[in-house]
Amino acid sequence: MRQIMSQGVWDDFLAHRLRKGRFTWHSFEEADDFVDSESYLPVVSRLSVGEELGIPFKTVINKMGTGKKRVVYHFGDPEMTVLKLISHLLYRYDGLFASNCYAFRRGKRASDAIFKLKREMKDRKLWAYKVDIHDYFNSISIPVLLPILSGIFKDDPQLYSFFERLLSDDRVMSGGQVIRERRGVMAGTPTAPFLANVYLMEVDHHFEKEGVVYARYSDDILILSDSEEELAARKDELSDFFKKYYLTVNPAKEHVYAPGEAIDFLGFSLDGSRIDVSKATLMKMKGKIRRKARSLHRWVSKTGKDPVLAMKALINTFNRKFFEEGDPDTLSWSRWFFPVINSAEGLREIDHYLQDNIRFLSTGKHNKANYRASYEDLKSLGYRSLVHEYHKFRQK
Repeated sequence: MRQIMSQGVWDDFLAHRLRKGRFTWHSFEEADDFVDSESYLPVVSRLSVGEELGIPFKTVINKMGTGKKRVVYHFGDPEMTVLKLISHLLYRYDGLFASNCYAFRRGKRASDAIFKLKREMKDRKLWAYKVDIHDYFNSISIPVLLPILSGIFKDDPQLYSFFERLLSDDRVMSGGQVIRERRGVMAGTPTAPFLANVYLMEVDHHFEKEGVVYARYSDDILILSDSEEELAARKDELSDFFKKYYLTVNPAKEHVYAPGEAIDFLGFSLDGSRIDVSKATLMKMKGKIRRKARSLHRWVSKTGKDPVLAMKALINTFNRKFFEEGDPDTLSWSRWFFPVINSAEGLREIDHYLQDNIRFLSTGKHNKANYRASYEDLKSLGYRSLVHEYHKFRQK
């Protein structure tokens, strides 16, 4: 924990994030100024004498552009930056995690999980069980987590004391008022992913030692078995662990797959040797496109603006979503899917749907008249085809 006082450690942290492409040029300049001026010292000095980090702000946001809500927490900018450094330093404990845990780890990606599952499924008739933990980060039991952290941080009692103070404080700033609520490890904070991996370490190691084909990415878990009976037994084992850790599943995302069925996991569809974008992911993306197009159509109708402006806005929105996500800490859609999929059918379906909605904005109707806006017209407005970009990526 004393490391966070060292400017050399901060310089190494910035260099690592720069190498990993975690900065825009502007954000790097801000971070560099923050470190160069030692603006972190007020926060780390408070922490070094056992003071609190502060009271986090609670924000409720739409999840994945749907009507579902997601609760996230954040502190002030200096505090969040210090938490990012602490999260960076926590990677020294990464060797404690099982090989079947894929989220938020150096040298491991979602693609590793998908490729492993593909290899395991080759020439085998396997049953599969997929489950999603409900509101995982925010429902983690702190009384259960703290003894686990105490064992991990034997080498750094000051670090344990920091997390004990941080996690035991249940105060939250919401709507300008300080309230108290169960907040778990606080989704949205930089240290939450590490703590979420720690919480289910026992579960991951159990299935690894049992030789079970098991993959976990944060709150998403998939188990494969040779028979329906074996899968049911593994499902019961997992259910017992959930009870022990006071976790509940999301029934809408719990599914058993029979041999030969395409398996959806982490937004991908595994169907034998074929890997594509899952149907659920396609539906979510179509919903985002449809809602954005309707919103832009209403804007044109109310203001009398040129529909071309709305067409450009829709194109720019999804170019950013697919190819150039503004937050360097967030994977763009193409960076998540392109390295893994070997089928472009799902991409082609999204291309057609987006083109239809761009053309819809030119007339306000879904009919043949829309095709007066040719494909070349759409390209001239900045449209980029997912299928075309995917094949360019595969040729590199």
